[in-house]
Amino acid sequence: MVFSDWNLIAPDWRWVGLQNFLEALQSRRVQQAFLSSFRFMIFVVPLGLAVSLAIALLVNSLKRFQGLFAVGFFLPYLASGVAVSLVVRGALAFNSPVGRFFLNNFGYVPDWLGNPWLAILIISLMIVWKFSGYYALIFLAGLQSIPKELYEAAQIDGASSWRTFWSITLPMLYPALYSVLILMVGLMFGIFTEPYVLTKGGPDLATHTWHLEIYYQAFSALRSGYATAISTLNALAVFITVMIVRRIMERWGRNLGWVD
Repeated sequence: MVFSDWNLIAPDWRWVGLQNFLEALQSRRVQQAFLSSFRFMIFVVPLGLAVSLAIALLVNSLKRFQGLFAVGFFLPYLASGVAVSLVVRGALAFNSPVGRFFLNNFGYVPDWLGNPWLAILIISLMIVWKFSGYYALIFLAGLQSIPKELYEAAQIDGASSWRTFWSITLPMLYPALYSVLILMVGLMFGIFTEPYVLTKGGPDLATHTWHLEIYYQAFSALRSGYATAISTLNALAVFITVMIVRRIMERWGRNLGWVD
């Protein structure tokens, strides 16, 4: 299909060679989808790491009901992306309580989904809210695997909580950090539901993602061969980006003694 021009309906298809790839590489929509992945990465990855690690530290510090709170933070991961997006869209409407608050106190209502960077921020916060509990479980498993003797030795040596976190907790969490970071980076190339419901990829393609473009070309424009070429480019972009992140993380892990 990558080398064909087919509309998913016609019984015959036409061979086009590399034309689909050449068109995709020159397409502004595809270029914006590529850039959008990194725009979301700027917000989601650092914020998601911080929030999920904070949740894991909080749950790990509890003396009772750890499992209950862990499940509670995990619940947003199970929520319907469409339902949550509709709730957020209603909450950000001009006549919503949020809109009235801004109107009464500041005299205007921000165009939340009409401003490119505000739209990216809103969608990023939704993704962080949805996935932080899931990633927190990975961090929690890593925290509970750290030998308590290390903390006891640090306490005897008079190390502060902050020094203990940077010298023991964070280095010992390397396997969990490695896994969570790879999952987060991969997720940035697969965003679909939130921009589809809230912005349709706008404004001015600021939130236009790979999956939005693939969906549009395959099922709206009925260009399945072209959509397949974009999917292949998406997979290639994911592979290269993840490999770069892996090299960076493995270099850090080598300094910590985790990687040979």
